[in-house]
Amino acid sequence: MIKKDSLIKGTLVLAAAALVARFLGLFQRIPFDYIFDAAGGAYFTLANNTYLLLLVIATGGIPSTISKMISERYAQGRIDEAQQIYRAALRFGIVAGIVMSCGLFFSAPLILDKLARNPGATLAVQAIAPALLLFPVIAMMRGYFQGRQMMTAGGISQIIEQILRVVTGVGLALIVVSLGYDQEWISAAATVGSVFGSIGAFGVMLWYAYKLKRQDAAEAAAGGRPMVDTKRAVRSPLKYKAIYQEIFKMSIPIVMTAMTVQLIYMIDSFFFNPLTASYYTPEAADHALKMLGIKAQAIAGIPPILAIALSTSIIPVISSAFATGNLQEVQRQGSLVMRIVLFTGIPAALSLTVAATSVTGSIYETAEGSAIVAALTAGTIFQITMMTSNSMLFGLGNARAPMIHTILGIVLKIIASIALGPILGVYGLIIASTLCFILITMLNLRTIGGVVKLQVLGSRWAAYLTVIVLTGAAGFGLDWGGRQLLQSWPDRLAYLATAAVTGMAMLGLYLLLLIVMRVVRESDVKSFPGPLRKVFGLLMRLVPAKARGASGG
Repeated sequence: MIKKDSLIKGTLVLAAAALVARFLGLFQRIPFDYIFDAAGGAYFTLANNTYLLLLVIATGGIPSTISKMISERYAQGRIDEAQQIYRAALRFGIVAGIVMSCGLFFSAPLILDKLARNPGATLAVQAIAPALLLFPVIAMMRGYFQGRQMMTAGGISQIIEQILRVVTGVGLALIVVSLGYDQEWISAAATVGSVFGSIGAFGVMLWYAYKLKRQDAAEAAAGGRPMVDTKRAVRSPLKYKAIYQEIFKMSIPIVMTAMTVQLIYMIDSFFFNPLTASYYTPEAADHALKMLGIKAQAIAGIPPILAIALSTSIIPVISSAFATGNLQEVQRQGSLVMRIVLFTGIPAALSLTVAATSVTGSIYETAEGSAIVAALTAGTIFQITMMTSNSMLFGLGNARAPMIHTILGIVLKIIASIALGPILGVYGLIIASTLCFILITMLNLRTIGGVVKLQVLGSRWAAYLTVIVLTGAAGFGLDWGGRQLLQSWPDRLAYLATAAVTGMAMLGLYLLLLIVMRVVRESDVKSFPGPLRKVFGLLMRLVPAKARGASGG
């Protein structure tokens, strides 16, 4: 039986799926670091980022919109309308998949030659294009399940997708290498894994759709909610024109915001050579782009995992509460989400930033490029808050504000990249991206504050920032000291040991300081999920009673 998920459970399901997906994606990059030279790494980065951007454009807004529209109508008992919306979304997904896949395949030679000035990536882009056929439909199905607050289906499909993508991508690349093909063909073989991943994900979603249909029929027979007969004309059927008007009115702004990170990555990939031409030689530019795409973007994708899950699961929850006028619940859920983001996303980004050398060296062939990894990962702190605040505004029915904020942020990104790229190279592009995230976050939070006043940390902000500074300083010292102490060890082993010790020490210190500095108090722990309550309950017993107290706002 498929059950509804609470905000916490839904978030944990999606976070677990995203965590598995990210680590599988990171695992895929490890053999690629050996297989690709600088040119091959650049080809793969261009193909992957182009595909991911187009995937967001084709699917990024509508699933979130479907989730919101479905959750609202189920909350109001308008189930027939919810089913009509779902069918309309599926039809759009089919058309979008055909258009996007064919468009990418046939336009690749022109785009990569004229815009990216890297025609060698053409085969890789064309090889990944067929994956766009199924993913729009998959996204619509995930949006429907999310709207009914059933996150497991999407999470399982995401895991299967990544397993097949990694296994087939790496396997095909190794086969092509053994046959003696050049880097263009190797990168193309590596990207084909995404096609197999889409097939696996689609199969999972079909299975869950079949199970849910049988479950709905069983509930109707047992006297539950009315069974929706999709073949029966409803009393006041919605016209497809009206459905698509509602979908696109909401989804276009969501697409604009959902594509922010991937658009930034594509800008950096496509225009890397033109923007940094005065800073790098062509060979050095390919090498820096490989470090950015193969290493930095893969590692920087880890800290936002929970934020991605929260951003997905919070929309139907806030939307349902807002649709019934329950602003107190909107405030409670929104404040809880922001606290979870602060307590989890920021320390994850901080750990990977200060220990970037050891983390990079333990995963890849060498620690080269770790400074790029650190710079990009540090900026994900603001990427996390941007994504979460975007979704909160969507749940409040205000899609226009984050769209405008995103446009302003992208404009700032482009201007800053043009200004900083020629003088700082890849670091100039990363700084420009971070400025974009900061601007969007600030504008989003100001808009949310006009509807509900979030109660995140209140007077404890100074204490929390102190915790972050102390934890970061300790981690930096441990990472540096560990690498110096273990210089006689084999490089990979030394990096791995240092990264593990640094990460565990930072986590323990961070949790302990949250209590010692009274950022987290006994009254706060009661609202945490079960596993967190146990962890903090144990730590509370290790801290003197005078260091604990009631929440101070």
